[in-house]
Amino acid sequence: MTPDQTPGALAPKESRLVPRLLIGAALALTAVFIVVPMIYIFHRALAEGWRLYAANILQPDTLHAVWLTAVVAVIVVPVNIAFGIAAAWLIARFSFPGRKALLVLIEIPFSISPIIAGICYLLLYGRQGLLGPWLIAHDIKILFALPGIVLVTMFVTSPFVMREVLPLMQAQGSEQEQAALTLGASGWQVFRRVTLPNIRWALLYGAVLCGARAIGEFGGVTVVSGNIRGQTNTLPLQIELLFHDLNVTGAFAAASTLTLIALVVLVLKVRLEGTRG
Repeated sequence: MTPDQTPGALAPKESRLVPRLLIGAALALTAVFIVVPMIYIFHRALAEGWRLYAANILQPDTLHAVWLTAVVAVIVVPVNIAFGIAAAWLIARFSFPGRKALLVLIEIPFSISPIIAGICYLLLYGRQGLLGPWLIAHDIKILFALPGIVLVTMFVTSPFVMREVLPLMQAQGSEQEQAALTLGASGWQVFRRVTLPNIRWALLYGAVLCGARAIGEFGGVTVVSGNIRGQTNTLPLQIELLFHDLNVTGAFAAASTLTLIALVVLVLKVRLEGTRG
């Protein structure tokens, strides 16, 4: 081995080569698994022209699916924001028996399939379920209607806000809140002027993730919605229905709408990450 071929001389070249290979592999995988499918979605959606694309988007069942998806997200996200703040505050600020068990219970939706959650709701609220006869007797409809879709979506998305807010609350501690209480602030004033400003970016980030998951939920919703055309189909279910109807252009048009929503959510996520950084 010549002096120029010593291990010390090769190390800088190797250290530059490895990151470049990893970056190239990451870019290639991103292009294959994300960019190319997205381009293909819009290509198929627009393949027969803007006029047919608009006609498919404005089709009544698809518009209803978009509207229902938005309604579900508008209901689910605020509820999960309130739940996430309350759960994170309880776990971060208090020590009590069962604290770890509570944290595990809250994270159960991350551990089970959404379809299993939908089946559980079906066995609980269905006609032959535990509460089914009582609901029928009182003319209360949960399954195959908006309440069932909201409930299963709320279950699937419930941990997102708490998972973002809890680590920040634990890292910050409670000194500022205790100082505010000592100075005579009420509990609501402490929350509004101390706690909320300190967690606002984590809270917004969790809300964005929760909203994205609510909009794209398929497995649990397909079990409890009944897939009633023009009534209980959210946008993901409408895409499946259009494919089954062999309306490929309409399915891709609906899929492009869902993709645009996902891109907006992604942009918000990146902006919030940059702000937090």
